[in-house]
Amino acid sequence: MNNNSNWLIKGFVDESIDKNIDLINEINNIKREKNAVIMAHYYQKDEIQDIADYIGDSLALAQLAAKTNADIILLAGVHFMGETAKIISPDKKVLVPDLNAGCSLADSCKADIFKRFLHKYPDYKVITYVNTSADIKALSDVVVTSTNAKAIVDSFPKDEKLIFGPDRNLGNYINSVTGRNMILWDGACHVHEKFSLEKIIELKKIYPDAKIIAHPECKKALLLLADHIGSTASLLKYVQTDNCNTFIVATESGILHQMKCVEPYKQFIPAPPNDSTCACNDCEYMKLNTIEKIYNTLKFEWPEIVIDESIRKKALHPIEKMLELSNKLGL
Repeated sequence: MNNNSNWLIKGFVDESIDKNIDLINEINNIKREKNAVIMAHYYQKDEIQDIADYIGDSLALAQLAAKTNADIILLAGVHFMGETAKIISPDKKVLVPDLNAGCSLADSCKADIFKRFLHKYPDYKVITYVNTSADIKALSDVVVTSTNAKAIVDSFPKDEKLIFGPDRNLGNYINSVTGRNMILWDGACHVHEKFSLEKIIELKKIYPDAKIIAHPECKKALLLLADHIGSTASLLKYVQTDNCNTFIVATESGILHQMKCVEPYKQFIPAPPNDSTCACNDCEYMKLNTIEKIYNTLKFEWPEIVIDESIRKKALHPIEKMLELSNKLGL
């Protein structure tokens, strides 16, 4: 009886794997037929990262969108990432697996309210984080990512009056490392806001030799504990170059998959959130995407990102400025 049970379980697992392989084969066939590429953010589910043609943070995905020769870009991330790709590559068809995959940070900065806010500071340059809608980018002088924010802020004259939005935590961090006093919009990412300082301190007691690495969207108190602060790409590079074998990782848990891929013998512990007994901190928007949705999106070429052309042209300038500065700065 036990042997039969084991055989049944094994058969069930194998059937699931075969189904997944068939779906991936179909996705690859459609990509070839339609000259399509899949670009995925580091925060996507493991299986999506594994089938992607390109994986990266927001800066890398923007740079890739500007360079690709594909006719179709499927952006496996959240909505603003698809918009950014479409702004840069209007001649491409840009698809996203789920239009409901939004962003709490982008949602914290609505264009009509932000526009009224800017009217109070008519002589200020406007720097906005890439985690914003096309409408917000259209109101900006330059767009930044967590990878290049410090360098781009430093590129402005020291006496330049600057507004930074929408992430107050990233803005505070950039102010602290540049000596600036930028006016900050009061927005935040719900994932990076809810890390538990108390639970991280307890983890550090259990793993005293572990290094804490954190994304600059985290709160200041957590950043003060961190051994390294950086973008997702920076965190990934750090775990490869540092001699430490154990890391407590304070950013969305999707990055742990790539960390384990590049450093399989090191230990990566997700920093826990306040409001959950779960050990990890996921972005529910990022995790809306699935392999099944990717298949359907490529097959039916929907949902497609569509942006008003007047907005797209206005939003293009600050993104092009970011890409130009990043290239000049070697980022």
